[in-house]
Amino acid sequence: MRAVKVLGIGGSLRSGSQSERALRIALAGAEEAGATTSVITAEGLELPFYDVMTPERSDRALALIEAIRTADGLIVVSPGYHGALSGLVKNALDYVEDLRGDVRPYLDGRAVGLVSVAFGWQAAVSTLGQLRTIAHALRGWPTPLGGAVNSAEVKFDEDGSISGDESGKVDRTLRLVGAQVTQFALARR
Repeated sequence: MRAVKVLGIGGSLRSGSQSERALRIALAGAEEAGATTSVITAEGLELPFYDVMTPERSDRALALIEAIRTADGLIVVSPGYHGALSGLVKNALDYVEDLRGDVRPYLDGRAVGLVSVAFGWQAAVSTLGQLRTIAHALRGWPTPLGGAVNSAEVKFDEDGSISGDESGKVDRTLRLVGAQVTQFALARR
């Protein structure tokens, strides 16, 4: 039996952003629970604006669509900009529309772990709510636990540690989101 495949999507155009670092911790949680993981961030999310009426897709868009198609679960992390998810992440999620005719359309039957990272609680929480709404609309199963990270209080360091998280709560939450995606995918088998 092959390992569960979990795809991470998110971050910003800036490689190594706070949201990308949070994504990598959540993916580590998925790996610890037994999944194999892959990630599409930064440059990989530089896609043309999604247009259902334009059948041609860029190589990056085709790679994103195929990665989602073959994933057993997803982890999506978005920065919160002005109280909402980033246009970069929203545009990437719009490409899920290209899976509408698949045997398993959209994100049907897949666990979707969701995390938002924003400078303040209001933006972090509202962004997480929007991500959950989008996952539902795409027929995904948001994990019971989502992560809202206030980057005014914690910072993700280059070495993978988290400044301001002395209790380890943020690290545990992100890893648990990843673990829940893996556990759900295993249970679906």
